[in-house]
Amino acid sequence: MPDSWLPAVVALFGLAVGSFLNVCVARWPEEESVVAPPSRCPRCKGRIRWYDNIPVVSYLVLRGRCRGCGEPISIQYPLVEAATALLWVGAFLRYGPEFEALRTAIFLTILLGIALTDARFYIIPNEFSIGGLALGLALAPLSGGATMLQSLAGAALGFALLWAVATLGKFAFKKEAMGFGDIKMMAMVGAFVGPAGVLLTIFLGAFLGAVIFGPISLKTGKLVPFGIFLAMGAAVAQGWGDVLIQWYASTILGLPG
Repeated sequence: MPDSWLPAVVALFGLAVGSFLNVCVARWPEEESVVAPPSRCPRCKGRIRWYDNIPVVSYLVLRGRCRGCGEPISIQYPLVEAATALLWVGAFLRYGPEFEALRTAIFLTILLGIALTDARFYIIPNEFSIGGLALGLALAPLSGGATMLQSLAGAALGFALLWAVATLGKFAFKKEAMGFGDIKMMAMVGAFVGPAGVLLTIFLGAFLGAVIFGPISLKTGKLVPFGIFLAMGAAVAQGWGDVLIQWYASTILGLPG
């Protein structure tokens, strides 16, 4: 296979992963199996045939409607499929045909799933957090990213810091200040990005959450879906963490490069 075809192959694989991610996002928060029953229309419950379940293409062919009942299909499905494909291609273009590209693509896919479930259900399923933690630890020795020691330290630090924030917040405000899902999520993030990445993720997540959702929360009283903003921060930490940390150390702290 010519090397020029590899990004296209990666994109196709990413589309398939995105299709499965849609199932996970819809079913895991409801504690449903992603294996059975087969894909079905959420409105008429009719089974979706394989030729109506081709990522992005089937949505366009069907013009965004169920073949059985004619009801609209959420545009979330093709958007998530396309976004996942872009994440996988981006990881491939960044690292080339190396194992680190696969590790990064898996991590970003998990983050996308977390952002979607937290936005829709205010839930971070254990399959993403605990399952992702296991993957992060398992993949660490095989990649050029965080070492096993860094992965373990990152997971412990991520869990401990968010647990401390949640405990202090509950004591100060006399109510739950943070869901336990966020705490488990940060253990997963730490397994992929290490201790320094954890600190950067929490800083960016808090900043983005305050700027983007803070005014909405103050006006409506809604809880901040912190997982969304932690996911955004973790994605930045994965892609540009070393550069940002080096810039901060040299420019702000004045440390030698």
